[in-house]
Amino acid sequence: MLNLLAMGGQEGQQSNPIMGLLPFALIIVVFYFFIIRPQSKRQKTHQEMLQNLQRGDRVITTGGIIGSVVGVDEDKVVIKVTDGTKLEIAKGFISQKMDAMNK
Repeated sequence: MLNLLAMGGQEGQQSNPIMGLLPFALIIVVFYFFIIRPQSKRQKTHQEMLQNLQRGDRVITTGGIIGSVVGVDEDKVVIKVTDGTKLEIAKGFISQKMDAMNK
């Protein structure tokens, strides 16, 4: 008799297993469009900015130092901070290039 009661309660509980995975798929899609995709776009534009650095560009480092680019190498940049003061830094530590309006 207990077996019949246990079987009767299980029949109404069956559902589609795909519907159980739907919330997880939705979370993955939301993460992709709101976190992963914008971050990869920012990273791509930052890499392009680093590749297009030229002599005379004004830049800001991740440490907050503002200077003009004096020399560009494959993996490092020399910036002039003040008269007679030049810093050699790794290219990856340049956070942004200043516009003409910020000069």
